[in-house]
Amino acid sequence: EVQLVESGGGLVQAGGSLRLSCAASGFTFDDYAIGWFRQVPGKEREAVSCVSSSDGRTYYADSVKGRFTISRDNAKKTVHLQMNSLKPEDTAVYYCAAEILGCLLHGMEHWGKGTLVTVSS
Repeated sequence: EVQLVESGGGLVQAGGSLRLSCAASGFTFDDYAIGWFRQVPGKEREAVSCVSSSDGRTYYADSVKGRFTISRDNAKKTVHLQMNSLKPEDTAVYYCAAEILGCLLHGMEHWGKGTLVTVSS
């Protein structure tokens, strides 16, 4: 069974940092791109960042460039999202997702259940 489990969310003040983790199981992790997405109730889901499987290329949404860093540890089947200089507008439920075809920002196959990040002003 494919599982993606997010952790690390919580409440933080603006300007603070959080590190999200996505632990994967049930599939060949090395073959999959892993992405982070976020969603605010009533708004469309937004692609935040993604890391490819083959060459480790990364993608960042303009809104998080320079503040967020994605990394993957294939040995531990884990992807992290280091979030610095957090802003209230970063408040959302953050999901990780996996896709064997790459960073398909609108078509990832497997999804976790999400972790809530709340940034207070």
